[in-house]
Amino acid sequence: MPVYLLTDELLFPPPEGASPEGVVAIGGDFAPERLLLAYGQGIFPWPTEGFPLLWFSPDPRFVLRPTETRINRTLRKQLARSPYRITADTAFDEVIRACADVPRPGQSGTWITDDLIDGYDELHARGFAHSVEAWEDDTLVGGVYGVSLGGVFFGESMFAASPDASKIAFVTLMGNLAEWDFDLVDCQVHTDHLERFGACRVKRASFLARLHESLEKPTRRGPWRLPLGPAEALERLQRS
Repeated sequence: MPVYLLTDELLFPPPEGASPEGVVAIGGDFAPERLLLAYGQGIFPWPTEGFPLLWFSPDPRFVLRPTETRINRTLRKQLARSPYRITADTAFDEVIRACADVPRPGQSGTWITDDLIDGYDELHARGFAHSVEAWEDDTLVGGVYGVSLGGVFFGESMFAASPDASKIAFVTLMGNLAEWDFDLVDCQVHTDHLERFGACRVKRASFLARLHESLEKPTRRGPWRLPLGPAEALERLQRS
């Protein structure tokens, strides 16, 4: 199956034409304009060692509605006592670099390259990319980052250097997204970790339709300030 080769022109082919592996196009760069165009069409970059830059729109897609976040009893207890200080958009570059350094099962390297970091740092400076951080005193011990457009948060990666730090940051983010009336979190591809939080597979056509509707909402540009801490985020999700 032929795959579209990107040029300097800001253009992607329809995601419905992706290969069976979900590859929509190859080439291009991490320019903020290209990244925003891709996310708005349900496409995301996934650098792979030994290949040109690959752009994906898999079928099925893995997604989570913030109001349907599942939280086990142990984590609920952790959230209620708030062992970490949670912030947003105060250490974006540190979070993305920490995510790049986390060992991944079955991977010898990282897909979070220096060029990717530069592109997302610029998206963050423009108010579209966000991080949620977990702190132990003044030490960053966990976090999650992604991109926000309309009523969708496109999750990219998370890391933890202390027990449950990334989970608490993630659930705090979910509670605030629910408070802000976000429709959807794009988790991209299946992981057991996110499935335990309630993420599920949907057909690409269904995801693209929901994405199109959600992009009608205004984008909440950064820097973000979270109205709900961990305990309040837990309460908000339990009311959903």
